[in-house]
This record gives sequence, structure tokens and C-alpha cells, in this order.
Amino acid sequence: MRILIVEDEQKTGSYLKKGLTEAGYVVDWVQDGISGEHQAESESYDLLILDVMLPGQDGWTLLEKIRQRHSTPVLFLTARDEVGDRVKGLELGADDYLAKPFDFVELSARIRSVLRRGQSRDVSTLRVADLELDLNRRKAIRQGDTILLTAKEFTLLWLLIRREGEVLPRATIASQVWDMNFSSDTNVVDSAIRRLRSKVDEGYFPKLIHTVRGMGYVLECRDVNKC
Repeated sequence: MRILIVEDEQKTGSYLKKGLTEAGYVVDWVQDGISGEHQAESESYDLLILDVMLPGQDGWTLLEKIRQRHSTPVLFLTARDEVGDRVKGLELGADDYLAKPFDFVELSARIRSVLRRGQSRDVSTLRVADLELDLNRRKAIRQGDTILLTAKEFTLLWLLIRREGEVLPRATIASQVWDMNFSSDTNVVDSAIRRLRSKVDEGYFPKLIHTVRGMGYVLECRDVNKC
């Protein structure tokens, strides 16, 4: 699960990113509304956590722009705790609203609740050609065969399928799967792709995971008779 935090307070943002990362989420954090809008448009997230009072543009405006194009769940986390503020946030399309100061245990419970609601609105299975990814049971199936995946392999395959047909640079894959900055000195992405190919493509046709030389990797079906 990927979460974007838009929070300008250094201490709060750092605390949130550390806590949510330790809880198993992949977390990005930006500190102003303009960067939040850009990040929400350029990447795929399962949840956005927004402050209201942000430099650049406030959380209200950011939510309005997001709702024009996306149904990504949004949780407001803000010191604006008047009833009118809560009502405004929910009416603009927020899924939940939690006032600062907050308890991390309560925040975690709210996040799980929002994500469950979001999943119930979403598809539970992703498909490309004869490959299926069951999001609820966290397993892959191809031609009736169940493919055993590690947690990182599942996340990697989910990313490739969700961005089907899009060439993903190694830096993007490293950031979204391992939450790390890509270095040309490491082969973590290439090694993971090789392991995933051995499970998903070896012994099956058509091949779905392709290398685009000098650019990255893409998952797509290139056989018109099988797609």
C-alpha cells in the first residue's frame, strides 16, 4: 500500500513517515500543496494524508483538484478541529478527518478503515492476458497455476500490472517497491525482475515482462492473438 503525506511541519511529517513505513506502508512525503498536487498526479497512491494549512495551496484546494480526476481515498490530519472544518472536509470529498494532536494508534485504525472502504470500491483482481493478480489473497495465477510470490515480488508485479504498457525506469521501481533512491551501483531492481520473470514468464506464452534497453521495464502483452 502506498501513502502520500502532504504535511509542512517537519516534526509531524518525519514522525508520520517513520511510523507508517515501520507499519509496512510505502510512504512519500512532500511539504507544500503544489508538490502534493504534482505527486498525486504523477504517481499512484492508495491513500493521501493531507494537512489543511499548507504553503503554495491549502488542503481544501488540493482536495478539490484531486477529486476532479481521482477517487483516491483522502484523510485530513490537521489542527483545524472546528466542526465546520470537519464538515467542509467531508463535503469536499474527504473520506475521514482527524484533528491534531492525534494518537498514532487511532490514526493507524482510521487508515485501515479508509483503505478497506477503498478496496471494497475497487477491483479485487488485476488481469493482463492470462495472468491474474488476486489482491485480496495476494497471489498470482497464470493458466490455472498458482504462482508463489514474496511480499516484494507481489508489490513489484502489482506495480507493473497497474501501470501496464508504461515503461517504468529503474528509479521509479526502486522508489515505489523498496522506498529507496536508485543507484547505478546496485542491481536490486534487475535481480528482482529476473526472479519475477522466472516465476511469471518462464514456461508460459506470451512473455509479459519486457526490457526496454536504456529505459527500464514494461509489462504488456505483445501477441495480438493472446491478448
